[in-house]
Amino acid sequence: MKRKLITFDWAIKRLLRSKANFGILEGFLTELLKQEITILEVLESEGNQETKRDKFNRVDLKVRDNKQEIIIIEIQYDREYDYLQRIFYSESKTAIEYMEAGQAYTKITKVISVNILHFDLGTGTDYIYKGTTSFTGLHQHDSLGLTDKQKKLFNKTSIEALYPEYYLIKIN
Repeated sequence: MKRKLITFDWAIKRLLRSKANFGILEGFLTELLKQEITILEVLESEGNQETKRDKFNRVDLKVRDNKQEIIIIEIQYDREYDYLQRIFYSESKTAIEYMEAGQAYTKITKVISVNILHFDLGTGTDYIYKGTTSFTGLHQHDSLGLTDKQKKLFNKTSIEALYPEYYLIKIN
């Protein structure tokens, strides 16, 4: 389907590829993620498609946060009923794409998915949603946390910080 309007993902791909324009995108991501973001590079994401619909209209960014950690950010645009599963698939694939053979699991790069939705996805009245992974006990209803040794190993304070984050932005 051919789009008639210039959309955010198109602008990122076409206009913001230049380092001179990174400040605009860095400002958007800094406000969204509530931490200082510096773009290191725009990664080529359409050249590694395995199927025609694989990674359609997606932009990957390699960024550094205020803790000097490297994060891969993907920005997606598509209209699908199974979109929630699509972002799960995409996040999983992206996480392993940037992992080298034989590399320790502690070196998995965190992936943040920013989804610009030009369509209704689910129910809810807000326009920005954030999703994370946490583990809750079935009997005690407590949250699983990291041990001191794991905090040191991962250099993180919570399990949630290890896993992908999902941002769904409804712009209709």
